Amino acid sequence: MATSWLEAFDLGDREVAVQEPHEERAGVFRRLREGLTRSRKALTVELSASFTERIDESTWEGIEEALILADVGAKTTAAVVRRLEDEVDAGEVSGGEALRERLIQVLAETASPGDGRIHLPERPSVLMVVGVNGTGKTTTIGKIAWHLQKELGLDVIVAAADTYRAAAVNQLAEWAARAGTQIVRGTEGGDPGAVAYDGVAAAQSRGADVVICDTAGRLHTHGNLMEELDKVRRVIAKQLPDAPHETLVVIDATMGQNGVRQAEEFAKSVDVTGAVLTKLDGSAKGGVALAIAQELGIPVKLIGIGESLDDLRPFDAEQFARALLEE
Repeated sequence: MATSWLEAFDLGDREVAVQEPHEERAGVFRRLREGLTRSRKALTVELSASFTERIDESTWEGIEEALILADVGAKTTAAVVRRLEDEVDAGEVSGGEALRERLIQVLAETASPGDGRIHLPERPSVLMVVGVNGTGKTTTIGKIAWHLQKELGLDVIVAAADTYRAAAVNQLAEWAARAGTQIVRGTEGGDPGAVAYDGVAAAQSRGADVVICDTAGRLHTHGNLMEELDKVRRVIAKQLPDAPHETLVVIDATMGQNGVRQAEEFAKSVDVTGAVLTKLDGSAKGGVALAIAQELGIPVKLIGIGESLDDLRPFDAEQFARALLEE
């Protein structure tokens, strides 16, 4: 799994001028642990009596309750516990600490349903970002643009296709200025599809590497707005074959299982290829990453564990599981 921004992307055959500062793995893990403090504390309280040398029915009840409270989801929790029970019964795992380590490994595998990289192999490649208002979608776009431009040396254009909210356009413009990226915007209340079209056209004419297309934040229950989202996708696809090359749905971790349902509904309207899980530092429901991956088959590709640029991180399933469960 990706532990650096370069590893997080599949950029095809493009030459990348990596300017990413060397970052010690221990430093990344420490920040992740700090960001997941609430989730880890909640799990630790519930699991404290489970990892004893004696493994019995109360062990499985404790693990099951802890995972459900962390919003891993009933279906995923049942599968994880059943797998552990089978391994213990077969004599493959014995003792509390061995069980803890095996749970970490199983959770990491559960959170990795496929390739966790963000695939942007073409020039230009299009990354479309969708999600409900308030999830941190626009900020996430700005941070991705910054990392691509400043650390990987790519030429990035952001398309401000959230034309319904002036604040979103202004916020994206501030991030574009900070990252040194170009921005394409339309008129307030204008056609989002037209902005997406202009963004791709600008990238083609200027030889840019990546277009990141913002979209209007919308409730997944608003059918007409979801249809409009599909229209934006079709506009992009007409300009470039196989585009958008990635579609990321941004989910607020504090929403728990409702976030899973949001991701599921967005996936019905557009081909969601990955999730960005934000606000993990403010949530005790970090297990929602596993629910999204296991129940929907959508890999979590990025996570937000704070407000700074470095707190948007490529998702590493094993690191994540250890940060949740290791004391």
